[in-house]
Amino acid sequence: MASQRELDLVLFGATGFTGQLTADYLARHGGALRWGLGGRNLDKLEQVRQGLALIDPACAELPLIQAQVGDAASLRAMAERTQMVASTVGPYVRYGEPLVEACVEAGTDYADITGEPEFVSNLYRRFDDEARRRRLRLVSCCGFDSIPHDLGALFTVRHLPSDVPIRLRGFVLGQGTFSGGTWQSAVEAMGRFFKAPKQGRKKRTSSPPERRVGALEQRVFYEPRLKSWACPLPTIDPVIVLRSARQLDVYGPDFRYGHYLRVKSLPRLLMGGAAVTSIFALAQLGPTRKWLLGRRQSGEGPSAEVRAKSSFSVTFHASAGERQLRTVVRGGDPGYGETSKMLAESALSMTLDGQRLPAVYGVLTPAVAMGDVLLQRLQAAGMVFEVLTEETSQA
Repeated sequence: MASQRELDLVLFGATGFTGQLTADYLARHGGALRWGLGGRNLDKLEQVRQGLALIDPACAELPLIQAQVGDAASLRAMAERTQMVASTVGPYVRYGEPLVEACVEAGTDYADITGEPEFVSNLYRRFDDEARRRRLRLVSCCGFDSIPHDLGALFTVRHLPSDVPIRLRGFVLGQGTFSGGTWQSAVEAMGRFFKAPKQGRKKRTSSPPERRVGALEQRVFYEPRLKSWACPLPTIDPVIVLRSARQLDVYGPDFRYGHYLRVKSLPRLLMGGAAVTSIFALAQLGPTRKWLLGRRQSGEGPSAEVRAKSSFSVTFHASAGERQLRTVVRGGDPGYGETSKMLAESALSMTLDGQRLPAVYGVLTPAVAMGDVLLQRLQAAGMVFEVLTEETSQA
């Protein structure tokens, strides 16, 4: 049984930018966790281990496990040693599936920080049935994509009646930069954008017949309560929120969600839209996509000073019958400081909170897999989930 294995957790990709931040967090907050470092280069893993020993001398004894995505036997051997693997190795659509396959074959739980819709769709199509049969949790999107939005929506509906239609809008505001790995994943996802829907149609979650779940209108509008423009944000986050809503009754009999980027001025919105459109167009052609990929290399990332100045907030506006509710999720550097915290706390929850987690298995969203247990962990770790205002309309 996985619970009787040598290790609770292997962090795969520990030498990468986000991987090292996640390892640092585990060294500070892992407690009695039995964990190890996984990657393709033992010398670099040793360097990471030496740095972690400065945080906690016990980390000098962390096991180092050599494994790489091109070697299925090494991935299987790594997965067989541990209860769970957490991966920071992307782009996931290029490197992720062999590791997930090894975990499923070994009976090992899995988590990652992907925001790549095609990869998540492929996991659900390929591995959901077998993971359910083997009682495994395969949980993607355990970073800024998509925990603040997924758990923020869950936190919000927990404060609303569950027997009336719910309309929920999430408005994302962020200040920060991104690493080379994130840039690589984003360009890859844009370049494969028109292939992903074909994969997704092969197997996807559906709403129970007695409930309805769907998206709100996709349009640009001015939100006076935020003094900002709202632009539809076509990331994986609304997909994850809606998948959670289809599986959890607390979202009510008729749930609709809209996901928007919050921009404070119209000129900034127009300039940002033009920049993203240009990058998207360049990503469609092989030569220009290769040029884009060369602009930032994996392993690069913002300095500690830049991360310290970064932050995010997601404000939710909800209506449920006569109830009107505003909530917010806030945190620090979204891409790296908070993403490494979210992945680490997800791993700690999946390995240490087993008896408290919902007895549900398969390819899962964070809200479905860990729900309120992870929410409590993140609140204790400093992420803010807060009710701002609540009103009841008068007949």
